[in-house]
Amino acid sequence: MIQVGEYLLGPVEVVGLGAVALVILLLILAIRAAGRSARVAEPLAHQIGALGQRVETLSAGQQQLSGGLTHVAESQAAAQANLLQHMEKRLQQVNQQMTENLQGSSRRTAHSLGELQERLKTIDKAQENITKLSGDVLSLQDILSNKQTRGAFGEIQLNDIVGKALPKDSYALQQTLSNGKRADCLIHLPNPPGPIVIDSKFPLEPYEALRRAETQGQLNEAARMLRTAVRAHIKAISEKYILEGETADGALMFLPSEAVYAELHANFPELVREGFAARVWIVSPTTCMATLNTMRAILKDARMREQAGAIRRELGLLYADVERLGTRVENLDRHFGQAAKDLSDIKISADKAGRRARRLDNFDFEELAPESEEAIPLAKPEG
Repeated sequence: MIQVGEYLLGPVEVVGLGAVALVILLLILAIRAAGRSARVAEPLAHQIGALGQRVETLSAGQQQLSGGLTHVAESQAAAQANLLQHMEKRLQQVNQQMTENLQGSSRRTAHSLGELQERLKTIDKAQENITKLSGDVLSLQDILSNKQTRGAFGEIQLNDIVGKALPKDSYALQQTLSNGKRADCLIHLPNPPGPIVIDSKFPLEPYEALRRAETQGQLNEAARMLRTAVRAHIKAISEKYILEGETADGALMFLPSEAVYAELHANFPELVREGFAARVWIVSPTTCMATLNTMRAILKDARMREQAGAIRRELGLLYADVERLGTRVENLDRHFGQAAKDLSDIKISADKAGRRARRLDNFDFEELAPESEEAIPLAKPEG
């Protein structure tokens, strides 16, 4: 038994009171736990509320995002449609441009092929001309290989040059001189210097040997042959075509090859000096033309001197004609002066006759006063 104050409690009451106390204790603990839970749950509630708001915000954002995605999808679809349309147009342009380029390339290719064909025709024609020219060159080589035909070739070239530079009456071809020698060309120059001979020579063999020489011995032999040939030509021209009293005191040796002429002046100047000493001047086609032009000026001057006497005679006759014309003009002027005087006298007489006629027409029968003037007879014109 347990006594509590005034009360005496038995074991049962003690157990009951313990149970009640325990219950009360548990209630107190539960209330405290609930308070603590409430305090703990309050931020959680706030967080749950904030989370709910965020969820709502996320839902609204999701709706906006859904609308944006829809708009983006629509924009992307429109952009894809525009892109496809642009691509189609671009492909059409590219296709058209490629077609035009291909057509232009085809036309240019056809034009180029046409030009190529024309050029091939030209090349074929040129090839034919080359073939023909090769034949002509071979023919020329055949001509030059023969001494007689080579001489004829030089004479023809000389005739062509002289014919272009001088009038036909100032030269003669294949002229025979008093010694019986026939000159290729004789130019009729006045004295001095007198008629001058041009003879054509062509030392081709020694020149070709000089060009073909490969060793010093061949070169020396070819040079000796060229010196011998040119000296022989100089001597022959000097002896045959320089005749005192008939021709000029010099003559021209015509070389129908500029190469041979240049070779002589470049490597054989002694031959040129020997020609000068023998009064035989070596000329090429070019220098021959220049020399002939100088001769043409000399011929023109000589012909003018020949005509000087006739010109002076004609001038004298012209002067006499002018003097005679002046005398006749003076006579005509004198006749015109006499005629003018006669016309003046006729005018005076006509005026006097008119006055008398007017007075008679007015029946003026009074005694007429004598006129102070006398009638002027007409003078007889001089014959």
